[in-house]
Amino acid sequence: MLTFLIRRVTAGLVLLYVLATAAFAMMSLTGADAARNIAGTMATPEHIAAKRHELGLDRPWISQYGQWLTHAVRGDFGTSWFGGDSVSESLVLKAPVSLSIVVSGLLLATVLSAVLGIAAAVRRGWLDRVVQATAIVGYAVPSFLMALMLSATLAVQLGWLPATGYVPLASSPSDWLRSITLPAVSLAIGAIAATAQQVRGSVIDVLRQDFVRTLRSRGLSERRVLFRHVLRNAAPPALTVLSLQFISLVGGAVVIEKVFGLPGVGSAAVTATINGDTPLVMGVVVYLVLIVVAVNLLVDLAYGWLNPKVRVR
Repeated sequence: MLTFLIRRVTAGLVLLYVLATAAFAMMSLTGADAARNIAGTMATPEHIAAKRHELGLDRPWISQYGQWLTHAVRGDFGTSWFGGDSVSESLVLKAPVSLSIVVSGLLLATVLSAVLGIAAAVRRGWLDRVVQATAIVGYAVPSFLMALMLSATLAVQLGWLPATGYVPLASSPSDWLRSITLPAVSLAIGAIAATAQQVRGSVIDVLRQDFVRTLRSRGLSERRVLFRHVLRNAAPPALTVLSLQFISLVGGAVVIEKVFGLPGVGSAAVTATINGDTPLVMGVVVYLVLIVVAVNLLVDLAYGWLNPKVRVR
């Protein structure tokens, strides 16, 4: 198991380095002139040139990247070129917002997709057809469109939930839950649709296996066969799909935060990219990649627990 963990952590660090390098390179190709944006439209060429020198933008790309990487490995991501705030401190303040909606959406998708997938596989008939049809519709509708529809109906027309804004958990747990409900549901619908289909297919495949018929012939109850044996064998494929859906949730959070006016990491990333704020963009990239790597590591551990054969890979 230790070798298994070392391999997964090493792969995650390599992925982090590759994506960080690619992101830094793409920032230099966006065409956004941070020095001009900071100096303003009325700035003289001399003023802009001085600002470029101050930010280090007049140096070769590899030199800029080398300096950033040297500081980043020590946990120092610099300061935002526009706000002047520490990137690390800014991410610490914004991370709870993004994590609230992403983790809530993931938990909601996990529970509902398991319930719907198992019910469709076991009951079949009309329930199976309804679940499949609903899953197709849910997967086809983009998350931002679902967010707009939910906001227009549940927030604006009915007034059940707030349409915008975020309330910290420490301030009011009930208001926090209300503020993240619509964003989390908007994110989760697509993940529920995809994962429920995978759970359904996996459970049906396992139910057709010979060992299930053997367990039933020995007098084990249907509930015990399903929850103790079938689900354990059907879970690994569903976990794989769920881990991929988590990555989709992280990406979708960028749009959802804009729709609901949430001051999260996604909103900060969009604004920083438009302005050409490289330190903040790079901090967001590292933050998001670390979260994805950590979740995938947890999924790999769960997969290894369910299927010990993967530990030797």
